[in-house]
Amino acid sequence: MTTPFHHEPGAAPPPQCPAHNLGVGPGGLRRLYGPEAENDPAGLYDKLRAEHGTVAPVLLHGDVPAWLVLGHSENLHLTRTPSQFSRDSRRWRALQDGSVAPDHPLAPIFTWQPVCVFADGAKHERQRGAVTDSMERIDTRGVRRHINRFSNRLVNDFSEKGSADLVSQFADHLPMMVMCAIFGMPEEYDERLVQAARDMTRGTETAVASNAHIVSVLTRLVERRRAEPAPDFAGWLVEHPATMTDIEVVEHLRLILIAAYESTANLIANVLRMVLTDPRFRARLSGGHMTVPEAVEQTLWDEPPFTAVFGRWAVGDTELGGQQIKAGDALLVGIAPANTDPTVRPDLTANMEGNRAHLAFSGGPHECPGQDIGRAIADVGVDALLMRLPDLELGVEESELRWVGNIMSRHLVELPVKFAPSPQQKLDSDPLSVMARAVRPTGDWEISSPARPVPEPAHSLAGMQPAHAPGAAPQPRPAPSDVPAPVPATGEPAPATAVIPGPRRPAAPARLWQAVSRWWNGY
Repeated sequence: MTTPFHHEPGAAPPPQCPAHNLGVGPGGLRRLYGPEAENDPAGLYDKLRAEHGTVAPVLLHGDVPAWLVLGHSENLHLTRTPSQFSRDSRRWRALQDGSVAPDHPLAPIFTWQPVCVFADGAKHERQRGAVTDSMERIDTRGVRRHINRFSNRLVNDFSEKGSADLVSQFADHLPMMVMCAIFGMPEEYDERLVQAARDMTRGTETAVASNAHIVSVLTRLVERRRAEPAPDFAGWLVEHPATMTDIEVVEHLRLILIAAYESTANLIANVLRMVLTDPRFRARLSGGHMTVPEAVEQTLWDEPPFTAVFGRWAVGDTELGGQQIKAGDALLVGIAPANTDPTVRPDLTANMEGNRAHLAFSGGPHECPGQDIGRAIADVGVDALLMRLPDLELGVEESELRWVGNIMSRHLVELPVKFAPSPQQKLDSDPLSVMARAVRPTGDWEISSPARPVPEPAHSLAGMQPAHAPGAAPQPRPAPSDVPAPVPATGEPAPATAVIPGPRRPAAPARLWQAVSRWWNGY
């Protein structure tokens, strides 16, 4: 087996060697899979850092060698230097020499496909540009309003019972409801779609069937948008000047859906767990010393939804973190270990609120473009839940909580809670409105911001051919969440425009701030 490391992977350790334990494989290298890696990833990262420094040799499934990048600055260099570390998996030497078979458990992650997640340079810019340009057209205020409505709909299902599992009854469903609305297929949201999205990334016997179900749903959506254009994310991808084929659009939507769903569901569950188990979180939230968005940001440092991202492949021989990397070597972006790098976090108990230097969304040209949508789903959803059920308590001992994991993520299995039963909240029955930004007339002193014009794509299509095979794409980037957008032109009734009165009474500033706060949160 070809290996980038200075040892013979087939050499067995002596009988009394600790390397005989399940977490260590050929050559004494630690496995990035199996019980130790899944049950205590943080402990594994500490061992690797102590043994190898900021870049460590590891073994993937089947004891295939790779590098796990542990250092914060080394991960930034890895993600920001595509000239040295490419996203094109065809460079992997283990693939070229047959060390990795087509049916490898990680094949769905690394199998090359002609889409932006496996591309660099001009091709990446063209395809990713279609995604980011389309996300710039989303009405972010409308999205927040839908998140709040969906959150309360989910809470209604269990609010009168006094107990719930916040993973299966809340965190696993809210992101799918929101993404279906953004895509333009709210009618497709159901339990089967949620379970298929969760199942298809786990390497189960039913993963292929789950993937087929999602592809079928998205294919129907794209066919509808070709025939009947609509102002939603799928429609914008179809009509984008990048002229992507139907297969390209379907496959980009598939990976956007799965990546957005998996990461956001994990993030919501992790935030709720920290709120329920860490006294500092609950006390500071209750006392007004911490906002939910700040709690989300702290969680992105401590428990990122993705622990690592596979992969990057060395373009040529190079050096990283004191290790000699050979051309064709595979590397993993170590998100969780980078966030605990002692050089950036010497004290892991320190408050990281307001600090977005974490790598929860990776970095460089392939940084997750949908991170603000993920943040919005988490902070609005958690806030709505805590507003409805302020006396939430963990229903089991913290030691009883369980996770399932793999090299990329750690998923909380259940989060049982108890609370005082509360009545259901009346929700409007209006159909989902379109989420496109729309310019509407504004009067003097109106408390709103006009929609920013959507720029024409700057990339040139000359000489480029669209990809025609299925593939993967990163999450889309919404318009920046700190720039409010106007109310959608159709669908839901818009709230009355708040106007600053002429002669202000003493309470006017307070009322104005309350109006702005409600407007921003989509209430």
